[in-house]
Amino acid sequence: MTTIYGIPNCDTVKKARSWLGEHLQDARFHDFRKDGLTAEQVARWYAAVGDKLLNRKGTTWRGLDAAAQASAADAAGAQALALAHPALIKRPVMEWPDGAVTVGFDAADWASRIP
Repeated sequence: MTTIYGIPNCDTVKKARSWLGEHLQDARFHDFRKDGLTAEQVARWYAAVGDKLLNRKGTTWRGLDAAAQASAADAAGAQALALAHPALIKRPVMEWPDGAVTVGFDAADWASRIP
């Protein structure tokens, strides 16, 4: 099953969920804040997409002090920061049935993943 991870009031997540509703019937939504995240999930996502996992342009990133931002310089620090501040994670994160993980909404890429 396809799982979409994000925050329900995020505009990109809203667009992505709408697109999924039109193209895929069995996607499940997981709210970062309400349903939580595990270290294993974040590690798996980071292994799949690397540094693209963190949104370094958003208000959450800009609200961090310089030391916290610097802690994201390596994989372990970036993952710890993502767990501590889930809003830092670029949204949506998609887990596809084939095990692939993507971040962000890309309708053309998503269409290619749906049989």
